[in-house]
Amino acid sequence: MLLCIDVGNTNIVLGVFDGEELVADFRLHTDERSTGDELGLLVSGLLESRGIGTGSITAVVVSNVVPILSRPIDELSHHYFKMAPMVVGPGIRTGMRILYEDPRQVGADRIVNSIAAFRRYGGPAVLVDFGTATTFDAISKNGDYLGGAIAPGIVISLDALVAHAAKLTRVELVAPPVVIGRNTAASMQAGLVYGYVGLIEGIVERMKKELGDGARVIATGGLAELIAAQTGVIDTVDQRLTLDGLRIIHESNAAG
Repeated sequence: MLLCIDVGNTNIVLGVFDGEELVADFRLHTDERSTGDELGLLVSGLLESRGIGTGSITAVVVSNVVPILSRPIDELSHHYFKMAPMVVGPGIRTGMRILYEDPRQVGADRIVNSIAAFRRYGGPAVLVDFGTATTFDAISKNGDYLGGAIAPGIVISLDALVAHAAKLTRVELVAPPVVIGRNTAASMQAGLVYGYVGLIEGIVERMKKELGDGARVIATGGLAELIAAQTGVIDTVDQRLTLDGLRIIHESNAAG
């Protein structure tokens, strides 16, 4: 079985594949202070809760955008699964031309997502990932990674608003029934959710103009469903993109 690990700024997402079938997945809070042993005990315990022994894992593939956790993830793989992990980065075959000025500056998760999106939906495409930051990635008709845009995530926007406005407190991130709020909480929800919808629609519209006709818009990430429910510009929500992309990259490199 293949263990896929996606280390993000907010969450660590784990997936176990038996061939192309995702047989288990987990989401952990990212803690930059975690040690390899802490992660190892946690991950092995989660796997065992689904009836998957550590000895059943035959390969580990990692996407990581939190450099300080690189060593703990490496220790996790070596000590608990007795193997070196395949880490997405320079030297890994992706099968996708990356047309960024410096390809090394593109987050591994963005490339992983783009590979899965093109494999599953074709191109041209716009991929929107609602993570700590909200990223927009453009894929050409021929499957080239063209670049994209990065905006503050909606949770970061809420955190900043509460931190810098003395009378405002945290609210639940839900879409209010109307945009004209009649109390502070509803007004904040309207500004955050519908304001974010406007951000998504504006950037997606501009990207589709640059890509040409027929670009499909795929969303992923924690709040994708919330925003997709409020706009018609998102064609598909796919929460498995990152794990599928890691599986595809592992298959491509292991075969070679």
